[in-house]
Amino acid sequence: MKQNLTLTIFSLLTLLLLTLHLAADIVRGFEPGGLSNLIGTVLISGVWLFGTLVLAGRRSGYVVVLLGSLLGLFVPYVHMRGKGVGVAAGIANSNGGFFFVWTLLAIGATSLFSVILAARGLWGFRRGQTK
Repeated sequence: MKQNLTLTIFSLLTLLLLTLHLAADIVRGFEPGGLSNLIGTVLISGVWLFGTLVLAGRRSGYVVVLLGSLLGLFVPYVHMRGKGVGVAAGIANSNGGFFFVWTLLAIGATSLFSVILAARGLWGFRRGQTK
């Protein structure tokens, strides 16, 4: 499978998981679910989708995906620090707790993989190897 196609798939998967997770955050009361969440999510998702689908294989596309994936890596960190999401935090035993924790782990894995692929793509431009 080509690197650009793999990056596109994993970038889209990360974005899907992030939007599902944000919805869970709003339902659980971690986020207010107001207009700022809507505008921020739509703007970030729109730019990320544009970078992933329209700018695929270009330097600017790799930069957009890299920044979005780094943002995705930040989400599990925010939830896991402190008390975390286990029994002590009350999330593990709640309704939908398994899915909530699973999305955090999946976001971390897909984001890290996307960061690596985007960095490799940018590195290829640095060395003069256009795709």
